[in-house]
Amino acid sequence: MTIHQNLIAGEWVGSTGSENVNPSDTNDIVGLYAQATADDVSQAIAAAKAAFPAWSRSGILERHAILKKTADEILARKQELGTLLSREEGKTLAEGIGEVTRAAQIFDFFAGETLRLAGEVLPSARPGIGVEITREPLGVIGIITPWNFPIAIPAWKIAPALCYGNTVVFKPAELVPGCSWAIVDILHRAGLPKGVLNLVMGPGSVVGQTMLDSPDIAGITFTGSTGTGKRVAAASIEHNRKFQLEMGGKNPMIVLDDADLGVAVEAAANSGFFSTGQRCTASSRLIVTEGIHDKFVEALTERMKSIQVGHALRPETHIGPVVDVRQLKQDTDYIEIGVKEGAKLAFGGERLERDTPGFFLQPTLFTEATNHMRISREEIFGPVVSLIRVKGYDEALAMANDTPFGLSAGIATTSLKYATHFKRNSEAGMVMVNLPTAGVDFHVPFGGRKASSFGSREQGKYAAEFFTVVKTAYTQA
Repeated sequence: MTIHQNLIAGEWVGSTGSENVNPSDTNDIVGLYAQATADDVSQAIAAAKAAFPAWSRSGILERHAILKKTADEILARKQELGTLLSREEGKTLAEGIGEVTRAAQIFDFFAGETLRLAGEVLPSARPGIGVEITREPLGVIGIITPWNFPIAIPAWKIAPALCYGNTVVFKPAELVPGCSWAIVDILHRAGLPKGVLNLVMGPGSVVGQTMLDSPDIAGITFTGSTGTGKRVAAASIEHNRKFQLEMGGKNPMIVLDDADLGVAVEAAANSGFFSTGQRCTASSRLIVTEGIHDKFVEALTERMKSIQVGHALRPETHIGPVVDVRQLKQDTDYIEIGVKEGAKLAFGGERLERDTPGFFLQPTLFTEATNHMRISREEIFGPVVSLIRVKGYDEALAMANDTPFGLSAGIATTSLKYATHFKRNSEAGMVMVNLPTAGVDFHVPFGGRKASSFGSREQGKYAAEFFTVVKTAYTQA
């Protein structure tokens, strides 16, 4: 089997490969992917630093052409790349193709942004002096991405980094290197100069740590666990480096008595269980008022019975496997914790056997939970949802905000009054009304509050806040 190599200074390098295993069928090896050494990472950083002066001053049409060509190829190959994504991560094929399509849209958006780079010209408070405010690229950007969105998250970090004239050292999640390798290959063939984009695959203890230790990385954008995010922050402060963190969530969805029951059930099922619950925006806390509680539990349980769990590439599958055996153990450990804490296991919780060896888990619903239980406060990152009964809206809002996280929050209601109040008073970075808490557009800002996020928002025009620095220049005529 051919080894997919690292890209360093425009050359493919690496001879030792690690297996990329399909969680729907552990007998299926997706491919072999090179493992970078600390020396490889140092060379990649040096290459990015050397390439920065020329690339940061490159013409906007050159950047536009490369990003647009990349977007077009990703979209043309969406079936192939969607299949690759589903094989290595476990999303259903429909979700895989959808994520690939989103990656293409992101590159297309930032291709356009290269032509919209703008500043300001202001009068000075002093007569005869002009003021120009412009944005310039930050420098070498370290990009560290998670396994749950193996093409979309790399896209929404790499595309703006290149758009604004930065160079990149990119470390994808060790579990899902395939899609990352594919988009780097596409960008490389699209005409990126040597050293502008460098791919270093391998474990965080080697690749990530070397990146954190380097004084030559001007900024690190990271999506992953809260614990690792704190390490990124500490190392970045030591080097006076800019950093951007997207971390965990324990996202609430409120269901009020006046909600449309069908809308509420679909939003809760999508938020909590689809993509196997492996989304940082997944709603793993349902906060339901007592007037609709029993009807909602009955309807949601019936909906869960219809969800087909199986091989990600099969058309009848609604939910694929958990990503690997470690995540499966984490999920099942939390199910045991929920039972011991006194929550009622209303549905699911069983490991499932299918005709291929994989990490299949039945969607799980706990009722009679409280907001103080670990299953209601800690991020599980699986298809495990706790449901909490409350008396009314005020109690529901207070409970929704009673969390160290603040990424996404939702409400199901037909009341304009409550919807408006919730949008204003929810302590989350993103708020959804009668929609799943998971699922955002590619051209608008993404990010949270409290322990969920740190730094400027990702995506859309707000990406410029992280990937550029502002310069103010004065001129006397």
